[in-house]
Amino acid sequence: MSWRASSGLRSWLMQRLTALYIVVFLVMFAFVWGGQTITFETWRAWVAHPAANIALLLFIFSLLMHAWVGGRDVVIDYVKSASTRYVLLIIFALGLGIMGLWTLRILLLVGME
Repeated sequence: MSWRASSGLRSWLMQRLTALYIVVFLVMFAFVWGGQTITFETWRAWVAHPAANIALLLFIFSLLMHAWVGGRDVVIDYVKSASTRYVLLIIFALGLGIMGLWTLRILLLVGME
């Protein structure tokens, strides 16, 4: 089977892997914070730790990839006009890219302080 022919399998696998990481991260997050009140200072101290920063970065990346695959599949399945489909996919990709860059900037700023 060629790589091009398996694009549906790649999308399916990406959805499942990103969903798995999102669930594991949220369970670990709930375990770490377990009923504590989260203040800005405690959050900043937690995010400043390199392991938490990397885990949070992977979480955001997984969340964006999960949204991209799901949103792309919905647009491809339900928008019949090719030009409208491409415009929507470009807008969606730009929006997700901007959110990812904004999050990366925040994590880098917190990590440097």
